[in-house]
Order: sequence, then structure tokens, then C-alpha cells
Amino acid sequence: MEKKRILYISQEITPYLPESEMSEIARYLPQGVQERGREIRTFMPRYGCVNERRNQLHEVIRLSGMNLVINDTDHPLIIKVASIQAARMQVYFIDNEDYFQRKAVIADKHGKEFEDNDERAIFFARGVLETVIKLRWAPDIIHCHGWLTSLVPLYIKKYYYNDPLFSQSKVVYSAYNDDFKNTLNPNFNEKLLVEGLSTADVEMIKDPTYVNVSKMAIDYSDAVIQGTETINPAVKDYIKKSKKLFLDYQSKDSYIDAYNEFYDKV
Repeated sequence: MEKKRILYISQEITPYLPESEMSEIARYLPQGVQERGREIRTFMPRYGCVNERRNQLHEVIRLSGMNLVINDTDHPLIIKVASIQAARMQVYFIDNEDYFQRKAVIADKHGKEFEDNDERAIFFARGVLETVIKLRWAPDIIHCHGWLTSLVPLYIKKYYYNDPLFSQSKVVYSAYNDDFKNTLNPNFNEKLLVEGLSTADVEMIKDPTYVNVSKMAIDYSDAVIQGTETINPAVKDYIKKSKKLFLDYQSKDSYIDAYNEFYDKV
């Protein structure tokens, strides 16, 4: 049976953020795949630099109002939605005052990376998956774009696998040239533990560097795509050694069909 439902989780999507290879793929790939007869849902964080009025974001009250506990603190989950009219697609935004109000994405205007990027990644991954559960929408494929989505494969394979909505889901991870420079919070591996996850499951990120975070995402994914022409050499090497189903970098004019066909192999 052909896989029909694809969940896209992306660190950035244009026009909500400036154009980059990742934000363009995350914008045009869901549209292209939807036009080829599949059903899609798309999620990104609601960073403070996303203009709510211009992009007509509004809160989805029936989905909001949950709390996610991270590091023993309650963080309210707010879900917003906007439409890209030309593409006939909706984008869901994960919002929270503590994590996503600041006017920048991963680093401040001086290039200093945010110290809570680890918790932002946890909140984003779990926020998306909890929202999908509320939507009662079972994805066949979950396609993750950008390191901020790197915990989704782990949570799907180790935490949500008992949930009937995700029991058949396969995870595809796209690796980009989106390296962060500083190591994440040293307690990252402990903070992301939830019931059913052991420290052995997250051994890879005892030292939470960009490369190790990427390796863990690859470990728990079913397939990997190289999203940009160049990626971190250590990550590329690890993908090769992993023997995972792999799709090499695809040019702008052919990637939608290539990705769409790749989904059927996963």
C-alpha cells in the first residue's frame, strides 16, 4: 500500500523566515508532495521574528493549553496556524513564551547561541508530536529538517512507539549544513529523558556537540537525506557507516520527485 501521510517538521520555513536551502525545501517540498496526491502536515517553531500580523497567524485554541514538563518546570504549549494560500497548505507553529518569544532563531544578533537551545529542541519535538496526537492524524512518514528536530527520531522510536498513531511511522532525517558552534547544555541528555527512556538510549549525546546530536538523530531514523550540497564531514561519514537507507543531495529542479519516490522505499 502506498504511503499517504507525511508529517514535515522543520527548523525553518520561508516566507516566515529568510530564504535558505532548508527553509525553501521545507516550504516547497510539502506543497509538491501534496500536489502528487499525498496528505501532509507541516510544523515549525513560532520564533519571535515571525511576523504574526503579516502572516496572519492565529491560535488554535482546541490544540493549545497542554503543559510540557522540561527540567521539572511546566511550559505551556501554544499552537498557532497560518495558511500559505498559493500552496493550499497550512503551517502549524509551536509557541511558548519562555522559548520562542525572542526575536532570533538559534543565536542572538551578535551570533551568540542561546543557552537554552537544548530545551527549545526538546520542547519543539515533544510539542509537535503531542499536537499530532491531538489532531488524531497518523503519519506514515515523519520527515525532519534541521538539527532542532533531531530529537524527533528518538522520541518516536523510544517514547511514542506504543501510541497507535505512531506505531507504523517511519522517520526520515535530512542533514543540512546547519552546525551550531558551541556544545549544548551538558545536562541535555538528562533533561530529555521521559518515562521509558534510559541514559543508555541517549549515551551518544553525553557530549552534546553538533556532530553527536546529528549522530543520535541518524541512529534513530529509518532513512537519511543529505539536504545541502555540503554537510559536516563527520556527519557524512557517520551516515555512510550507518548503512541506513540514504538519498544523496538533489538539485533544486529534481528534489521533489526524488524525495517523493524515496518515501516509497522507506
